[in-house]
Amino acid sequence: MKDTVDNTIAYYDPETCDLEEFTALIGQVTRSEQVPHAAAIEKNIPIYDMSNLRATLEDDRTRRGLMAEWARVLGSGAGVLVLKGAYADTAVLDEATRIYEGIIAEEKQGTGGAGDHFAAAGANDRIWNALQKLCEASPEAFLNYFANTSISAVCEAWLGPNYQMTAQVNLVHPSGAAQQAHRDYHLGFQTAEVSASYPAHVHDVSPILTLQGAVAHCDMPLNSGPTKLLPFSQAYRPGYAAWRRDDFRALFEERHVQLPLAKGDAVFFSPALFHAAGANTSHDIHRFANLLQVSSAFGRAMETVDRDKMCKLLYPHALQARQDGRLNAAELSAAIAATAEGYSFPTNLDRDPPTNGLAPETQAAFFRRALTEGVEEPAFADRIDQMSQARGA
Repeated sequence: MKDTVDNTIAYYDPETCDLEEFTALIGQVTRSEQVPHAAAIEKNIPIYDMSNLRATLEDDRTRRGLMAEWARVLGSGAGVLVLKGAYADTAVLDEATRIYEGIIAEEKQGTGGAGDHFAAAGANDRIWNALQKLCEASPEAFLNYFANTSISAVCEAWLGPNYQMTAQVNLVHPSGAAQQAHRDYHLGFQTAEVSASYPAHVHDVSPILTLQGAVAHCDMPLNSGPTKLLPFSQAYRPGYAAWRRDDFRALFEERHVQLPLAKGDAVFFSPALFHAAGANTSHDIHRFANLLQVSSAFGRAMETVDRDKMCKLLYPHALQARQDGRLNAAELSAAIAATAEGYSFPTNLDRDPPTNGLAPETQAAFFRRALTEGVEEPAFADRIDQMSQARGA
């Protein structure tokens, strides 16, 4: 694949991804004239000192100028930026940390620890839906935490207004292992086969639907394993096909950078940036970050549809059609696609954990599996109800 802007490419094949082209992209350099608001550039990553820039956010004209710069960085620049001192008052973080630690202890007693996308259950401590859980535990602490104009501005810079916030706390203990290089939600949370089934132009859309962020709840020196980042890697269009390849991952390990963070700092990056949590080689630092995953307002359907009810109504007819040979697998799959929920998200990951390390089984996938296995109608309906309850808030 010699030209990542070749719009004639219909689908991205991992076998045709070009490591030389990728290497050239990540060889770019961030220049100071490209990021005039940045206080510094470290390892190609622009650092924005919010103690000086916070006032800039109070005026709409200067706010938009700063946001336009952030959008360029995230899209065509390094793909990652740091907001130094995003929280001027770190006591806000201390209060949230205290609450989150209580939630972790409570959930460990109940379930033994949450599952993870890229780490074995119990290796780290994770709180799914930390956003809602903080609000339920202390609305006042939640208010103080998210009344943060720096975070709202960077979210709006990439996603526009009316974005949807989610958050997952991740606590990595000493000796916590590093992740492998990956991309994130949406296509990064799909298997290689599912990702490859989406046409190339959807690979272009996926990164502009979400923004990744992490708020440092403690100081994170390099030995604590702050996120490994590969600047400019988000610009490689076939990257959702390439990131699982051993040669791309090897290059990531050779060329990635890490920046130490102080409590109150925040890092934001394109979900298409190749990245991975670092290994916590410290003896006494429990690396505590609140991972913000922010979604575009546009990721919604026009109408609400009771797909649970539709699935239950359709299933016996689909099963009979399959048994009679009246409809083939492709025809049944087409009908299921119009009926069942074909996407794993949003869901309640406490009750509906990933089944393959990435995403829970979808309603449509279960429907197809049930037909193949000849699941009886009452058992099918029971499973649909179970899936609905697991997805619920």
